[in-house]
Parts: sequence; C-alpha cells; structure tokens
Amino acid sequence: MGATLKDVLQANTREGELYEKLDKDWVRCFACGHACRIPPGQLGVCKVRFNQGGKLLVPWGYVGGVQCDPIEKKPFFHAYPGALAYSFGMLGCDLHCSYCQNWVTSQALRDPAATSAPMHARPNDMVDDAVGCGARVLVSTYNEPLITSEWAVEIFKRARAAGLSTGFVSNGNGTQQVIEYLRPWVDLYKVDLKSFDDRHYRQLGGRIQPILDTIRRLHALGFWMEIVTLIIPGFNDSDDELARLSGFLAEVSPDIPWHVTAFHQDYKMTDPESTSPETLMRAAEIGKRSGMRFIYAGNLPGQVGDLENTRCPKCSELLIERYGYRIRSYRLTADGSCPGCGASVPGRWGSRFEGQITAFPFLSRRHGHAVRV
Repeated sequence: MGATLKDVLQANTREGELYEKLDKDWVRCFACGHACRIPPGQLGVCKVRFNQGGKLLVPWGYVGGVQCDPIEKKPFFHAYPGALAYSFGMLGCDLHCSYCQNWVTSQALRDPAATSAPMHARPNDMVDDAVGCGARVLVSTYNEPLITSEWAVEIFKRARAAGLSTGFVSNGNGTQQVIEYLRPWVDLYKVDLKSFDDRHYRQLGGRIQPILDTIRRLHALGFWMEIVTLIIPGFNDSDDELARLSGFLAEVSPDIPWHVTAFHQDYKMTDPESTSPETLMRAAEIGKRSGMRFIYAGNLPGQVGDLENTRCPKCSELLIERYGYRIRSYRLTADGSCPGCGASVPGRWGSRFEGQITAFPFLSRRHGHAVRV
C-alpha cells in the first residue's frame, strides 16, 4: 500500500522553533492564534504541526505550489508596483473557510478532495529560480504561511542575502511570538480581515481577537501591511459591519491600504450571488467616511471607477493607474512622493518604475517540471 499524504508530510518535517515544552511531553505551539496544546502523537488544528515524543515537528523541505505572480495579485499596491512576486506555499491551514480559493492546498489533510501533491524544494534553489525569473519579492502564500513560518524564514534568509524583499499573504491569525520571530525576515505583510464579527470568525474556525491583535502588532513593529476584505453578500457586507471594520483600520493607521474585493462562488460556498461593483464602491465610500486614505476595489477590473488607481492623498493627482494587475502609468518620484504637490505617499517604493515583467501569473521553468515528493 502506497504512502498517504499524511505519511508524506510527516516525513518532510524537522523540529520547530515556535513552541514550548509542557509537562508529560505535551507542547504548546505559537505559530498561530490557536496556540494549540498538543499531547504526544497528536496534530495541531492545522493538521501539519504535530507532537512526536515531546518535540514539535513542523513542515520542511517541500512546496505545495510555486508560481510567478505580479505583485498586484497578492495584492500589494504600495510595494514595488509592477514587480514580480515569486510565490510559494506549502500545505495546510488553521482555518477552514468555506469559500477558500486555494482550498486544494490549504485544506490538505482536512478535506479528502484537497489532493495537491508536495514537491521537493531547497531554499537556495528557490532563491536562484526567483532571481532567474526576474523576481523582486519572494512571498509565502497559497496556504496559511504562519503555520509554516520556520520554512519560510529559512528561505527568506537566503532571499535577503540575494537582495530580494520578502512577504507573507496571511489570514493574520498570529501570536506575539510568531510575529516577533518573523520581524527580522519579512518586509511585506498582507492580512485578510474577513469580517468584523467574532461569530463569523468562529464559523471559519477562528476568533477575531488574534487577527486584530496581529494587525496592531504588525503596524507597531514596522512591517509594510495591506489589508484585504473579501466582500461576501449577506455575510460581511452590511453598512454597520463595514463601518466598524474600516473604523478599526483607520484607528490603527489611515495610511493602511484597504482592498475590498469581489466574492465569486468557490469551494463549498455556492449560495450568495457574486459581489457587484456597486457593493464594492459602497464599501469604499464607507471606508472613506471612516478616514481611510487608500482604498482599492479588486477582482472587477474596469468596473469600479477610479478604485484601482493610486491618487495623491493631498492633491488627488493620479499617481499610479491600473487595470487589473497591469500598471498603465506610474508617476511617483524616486522618494515615493507626488510630483505635483510633493506629498509623501506611504509604501515601499523603488527609486523608479522598472517596467512590468507580466500582468498575469506564470509557472517558472524549474517548478513547472518539479519532482513530486
């Protein structure tokens, strides 16, 4: 009988760093907000971190997928516009969202239909591949990167040495320990703030408080952070919830870019209608009233007015024009300021716009023909 996916994943592990030992060989994991207390021989909520004889073993030495993406797809709009983001993920997640678009990787070991096979990977090879593709940023994404933080850091150390920036695309369900562990090695951090109602978060398998704490912590520690809220009709699209959510973000910082994106039916959520452009524009208007200065609407290119573009917060001059993931024009100065009035625009900008390798995802040559584990 062949090895199961669980067997394969448990063979591709090493001892983790984000845990503490407890009595009777129990351990407490600090990779995500569940902070699981795990007895010997058992898995955490994520299904990929497990206790073997009083040691926490964590995913290592593989990827569940690799793709070259425009950085706008992550989405980061205030970080190196037009850059290529070499994106990789592993398997597993600490939540179980019924509308997950990456469920074939995130729900591995939880859903029998999620059958994405892992591929052997070495950090140096991945960085070499990223450089060869012309990437500027290496990003851990597709599954929940917090639960595979040790592996991401191992890659990011080499990425930094090669002159690349690094990023996480995450649900934000963190702990103080994991955010401090990542701080030396992660530049950019995207958080999905899925709702502003703890009841909704519990439906997804989590709680809202760790996400709010992580957002505050990321900002305080100086990560460049952007927030995404997938607007789902009947779930999180009420005026009241959007006002409370955007008000919270404005209180942390009105300069945080907030992306409101359109839902489409996926995975197990097939009931609501797709989000309309009008709903996204309504959410953006609510965010503006809350004090947010940079609000973007995604997933509906060309249908949301000016909400794909970046304008000067002071004089409203058009600074970056976008259509979907494509940069149509770029007018920021070398120091990230408006050429008209000189106002500084918060973000992580290059000294100049260096063009755009692609506005569409593609597979690298190396991982387009990778060896399965």
